[in-house]
Amino acid sequence: VLTPAQAGYYMPAEWLPHERCWMAWPCNAKLWGEGLDAARHAYARVARTIARFEPVIMVANPDHCAQALNLCGADVQVLPLSINDSWMRDTGPSFLLDAQRRVAGVDWQFNNYGNKYGEPELTYQNDAATAKRILDHVAARRFAAPLVLEGGSIHTDGEGTLLTTEQCLLNPNRNPQLSRREIEERLKNYLGIARIVWLGRGLQDDDTDGHVDNLACFVRPGVVMALTSTDPQDANYVILQDNLQRLRAARDVGGRSLEIIEVEQPRKRMHRGVRLAMSYINFYLANGAVIMPSFDQPEYDDAAARVAAKAFPEREVVQVPGGDIIKGGGNVHCITQQQPRGM
Repeated sequence: VLTPAQAGYYMPAEWLPHERCWMAWPCNAKLWGEGLDAARHAYARVARTIARFEPVIMVANPDHCAQALNLCGADVQVLPLSINDSWMRDTGPSFLLDAQRRVAGVDWQFNNYGNKYGEPELTYQNDAATAKRILDHVAARRFAAPLVLEGGSIHTDGEGTLLTTEQCLLNPNRNPQLSRREIEERLKNYLGIARIVWLGRGLQDDDTDGHVDNLACFVRPGVVMALTSTDPQDANYVILQDNLQRLRAARDVGGRSLEIIEVEQPRKRMHRGVRLAMSYINFYLANGAVIMPSFDQPEYDDAAARVAAKAFPEREVVQVPGGDIIKGGGNVHCITQQQPRGM
């Protein structure tokens, strides 16, 4: 069986034109608790915002479709599919393109963030099947990867360089049987990449074990936006400084050192006794727009929006409230998945 790389496929950059955006409707009452209704309104707002720039399909459990349609409005398509919750970045396919711009996708193995919640597979078997169901729906070629991985843990420049973190990909709760080299080989084979830039750890109390989409992303080849802290007393300070040092020392697949655009993290906020992993890096690049979370901290929100506007001068920066989404563990990038425009 050919791997995507052998078949000529690669993971394109997120800034290339999209066919559509995929999302999923919040439904896990155990995770969201009393915040479920607020989360649904927040997801709907993200969906409506993205729909101004590109088509959006919201996957929802069949008995939630009417509610999703009602809150999202007529500009968002709702697709009935059985799901366990709403983190499309992690459960949906990682879409690929080849030289003829044919669309395919990687179906990673999903184990609910390293069986984090001590739950039997039954509680996330629908999420584990989501990528295949979506690829079937769009009639795209499917590559089943021999690797447990969530889409929020990787980020590519579309030219062969990948960002990820040691805390997540080397975590024994994902692929304990694989060495670092074996994990790198699988990433190269299934994403068509040639160079991996390893960051260290993720944000304090990030229950994804340090997804990179909270830490750093390519703005264009050779240019990375990275979350920073200027407060040495902050628990994230050392973590983010270490990641900055790694980025400064790194070279991309073309041998270039990376230009780094820094964006300050928002002020610390707690929820249920743990720190919320809030990050402005967790944005979605829609066609012609940057959909970026805000956290009801005008000073930090505005500064982040200015950084994004300068980094993406040809795109409209639209901030959407991320406070009710982050209580579930992620943000705008975590709840979206771009499908690149094919031939």
